[in-house]
Amino acid sequence: MEHIKVNVVNKSANALPEYQTALSAGMDLRAMLDEDIELAPLQRQLVGTGLYIELPGGYEAQIRPRSGLAYKHGLTVLNTPGTIDADYRGEIKILLVNLSSQPYTIKNGERIAQMIVSQHARAEWQAVEQLAGSARAGGGFGSTGTK
Repeated sequence: MEHIKVNVVNKSANALPEYQTALSAGMDLRAMLDEDIELAPLQRQLVGTGLYIELPGGYEAQIRPRSGLAYKHGLTVLNTPGTIDADYRGEIKILLVNLSSQPYTIKNGERIAQMIVSQHARAEWQAVEQLAGSARAGGGFGSTGTK
């Protein structure tokens, strides 16, 4: 398993993000709040983490929902996956939305999202007149059926 060094500034009182298990892909991010935020049904809120990172070139960080919060409380990341580019130096903020019918209270230090750091390629477009064929061709949105 490859490890990369990522410079981080933590302006919160929370611990740095960490993997919860030995084989976890994502690290949990915690809310940095001066006071609790009550998120009403269908309300969205940008929540700071107090974290600032410096990724190496060729890497990105993706922000994704935590499955337990999504399942149990309908809380999810609105722009999932959110992308943090290697040249971004601002605070990592999480755009949360409450998709449930009940209000949800976010507390300081609560694990609200997960971050996955991954390597990526850059595309170089090659204009052609026709694409190579495939078994799927243009089929999408349910074209492979449900069974």
